[in-house]
Amino acid sequence: MKRLLIATAICLCSCSGKQDAYDASGYFEADETIVSAQQNGQLLSFAVSEGDTLRQGEVVGQIDVTTPTLQMEQAQASIHALHEKTTDPGPQLELVRKQLAVQQAQLEQQKRERTRTENLVKADAATQKQLDDINSGIDQLEKQINVTKQQLSVQEANIANQNRSVLSEASPLEKSVAQYKDQIRKGAIINPVSGTVLTKYALGGEMAAVGKALYKIADLDTLTLRAYITGTQLPRVRLGQPIDVRIDAGNKAYKTYPGRLTWISDKSEFTPKTVQTKDERANLVYAVKVRVKNDGYLKIGMYAEIKL
Repeated sequence: MKRLLIATAICLCSCSGKQDAYDASGYFEADETIVSAQQNGQLLSFAVSEGDTLRQGEVVGQIDVTTPTLQMEQAQASIHALHEKTTDPGPQLELVRKQLAVQQAQLEQQKRERTRTENLVKADAATQKQLDDINSGIDQLEKQINVTKQQLSVQEANIANQNRSVLSEASPLEKSVAQYKDQIRKGAIINPVSGTVLTKYALGGEMAAVGKALYKIADLDTLTLRAYITGTQLPRVRLGQPIDVRIDAGNKAYKTYPGRLTWISDKSEFTPKTVQTKDERANLVYAVKVRVKNDGYLKIGMYAEIKL
């Protein structure tokens, strides 16, 4: 604690000549994304190195997906086997349709014969019994045709129900195929955001597990300066406000960057020990974030100052 007080005193003395040069200070940070494995298996390839710049959607590695691939093929084969178990209604129904066509042809022939016999009866060239026999035959054929039509409908329904029962087993298998395809898709390691690789946690050939971190990436094109202002400075800031940010360029020189205020905390907090404000006596401060375009010289964790 004593050393901290001494260091703070030295810093205050060194900054006394430029006390009005800045209003607050803080450190640069970035939105870091930890990319994790979405599948279990060996890392067959993993083309990621620290410092690499990756594009969003770029495939950077592959996890072994032999097991889900074989499971998918097995499910697909089972679906194909189910289709082989179904019954083709064509041959059976075609036989009944031909029988029905014969009966209908016979009925038409009997109707023509009835017309001819009716004429003969009127001319006393045929007996009433002959006409009655023809009418009885027509009635019998019509009943046979109705029975055949019912047989045709019943067979169509039975075959359809039988095939439907067999194919109903395909639905869960198709869901399994979709699940295995999703597992295979997750075997490809796809970079989620454009940025620079900060840390690499795995190597090719290692075993990956779902949720295991593979690498950490962040977009360094624009960094965020997290600084702290006092309650008296709070009325002087607003969202979207342009703010000058400066960093130490060496030889007592500073480099200034244009920034924009993007966030203001709605709650106060105690001043972090590593952060200085314009009013060093302030105990409660408000965190703010300033977005700054990076020209390559800004780094995560770099100290910077802001001028309101």
